[in-house]
Amino acid sequence: NQKSWDGHIDIAGNHRGFAAEVDQPIAALLTDLKQRGMLDQTLVVCGGEFGRLPIAQVGATPGRDHNPNAFTTWFAGGGIKGGVTYGATDELGYNAVENVVDVHDLHATMLQLLGFNHKQLTYRYAGRDFRLTDVHGNVIHDLIDS
Repeated sequence: NQKSWDGHIDIAGNHRGFAAEVDQPIAALLTDLKQRGMLDQTLVVCGGEFGRLPIAQVGATPGRDHNPNAFTTWFAGGGIKGGVTYGATDELGYNAVENVVDVHDLHATMLQLLGFNHKQLTYRYAGRDFRLTDVHGNVIHDLIDS
């Protein structure tokens, strides 16, 4: 756990080092896609499955525990609006409170950007409807470049 993104121990040291490892490669990828004229057709998504609590855990080199109530994901290219911040947390960074998005909404939006209507990917099995976005998900149109 010491040398992972998990961050329960030494989040400052771990995350600083791992961020430094991906910062230049991500910038190079986006620059390369843009220079080749491919960024408009390529959706780049960076995120995790949860956020981090805004408070430190107890310890000599404290980390931060998982936060299932708020998370950050960023998009580039592929029809996404550039320079947009969507959503916000409370003053402590604990709960999402503005333009709250769940994973189903993210998936519905990504599928839309890839040219799929997520609702058309529904199939019936054992009397229940299933799809990649379960039976939820709303496309976040405010993020799509029109």
